[in-house]
Amino acid sequence: MPTDCKLLIIWHSRTGGSEALGRAAGEGAGTGAQLVAAADVTPDALLAAAGYLFVGPENLAALSGAMKEMFDRCYYPCLGKLEGRPYATIICAGSDGENAQRQIDRIATGWRLKRVADPLIVNTAAQTPEAILAPKTIAEDRLAEARDLGAALAQGIAAGIF
Repeated sequence: MPTDCKLLIIWHSRTGGSEALGRAAGEGAGTGAQLVAAADVTPDALLAAAGYLFVGPENLAALSGAMKEMFDRCYYPCLGKLEGRPYATIICAGSDGENAQRQIDRIATGWRLKRVADPLIVNTAAQTPEAILAPKTIAEDRLAEARDLGAALAQGIAAGIF
């Protein structure tokens, strides 16, 4: 069983929205979590964690390339070694975020992870090129939801619920 990290929060962000949500989740999880940018995640980090929170943007109606690349890099080295571990997701989207969510769920199904919380999709309503490329400010109530999710995951892992 993993011992190095209880909850691994993996994030990618281009305009700051997903990063803010990931950091808020990390605040909620406290010392029971490690926050790592997707580019820095290794198979060993995934293997050392007891559970996962994947936080990323939807880009062009899909999971962001950097998050997908992390999964591409780590998928086969971790295949058959993560079964039953809990996960949850936060998607920062300009519209519905559903396709990015589906992509993560399909990958998690391959790893045989267990979803333990409903997806949190934060819609920034960015629809013009200027709004899409602009730095994102996430509303405090949505950051509070991310903090609550981080806390719930960390507590559930620590208590052996998941």
